Amino acid sequence: MKTAVPCYYHLDVEVSPDRVGQVRRILAAHLRFWDLDTLVEPVCNGAEMLLQAIDEHATDKHTSIEMWWNGQHLITAVGDHDSDLRPDQDLRSCLEHIAEMSDGWGCCATVGGGNVIWFSQRARAGERVPLVPVAPSPSLREGLQVPRAVPVAVLAAPAAAGEAR
Repeated sequence: MKTAVPCYYHLDVEVSPDRVGQVRRILAAHLRFWDLDTLVEPVCNGAEMLLQAIDEHATDKHTSIEMWWNGQHLITAVGDHDSDLRPDQDLRSCLEHIAEMSDGWGCCATVGGGNVIWFSQRARAGERVPLVPVAPSPSLREGLQVPRAVPVAVLAAPAAAGEAR
């Protein structure tokens, strides 16, 4: 049985309208590399909405983005460093969209006064790493080659006259 390898990715970026599209492509590339093609659209849409909202409302544009994959859930977190940004007021419509498209989400304050907004996507049963049936490996008994069938008469024949004994 195949087991999923836990994956982690971290990106620090200064948000601008140009960078939002670049970050989307970077996140999509990592998700495809992790064989999570089905999660590319919802994760990239959520991250893009958060980055656009931070670009629009925050005064400090430095942002950290993290993704964790544990084999069943992908958690994406976007953290800002702006103590004046109020997710409950400034990001309300963005958070409503995140809540609709994700399996879970949350927001918490950081020690530096910023915020971390996270959301999770669960790999559906049909979207997990496919288990392809493989032929069983031969056991030792099956793997040994059977000796060739050699007639007994050849084995018992007298040696030729020119051969030394």
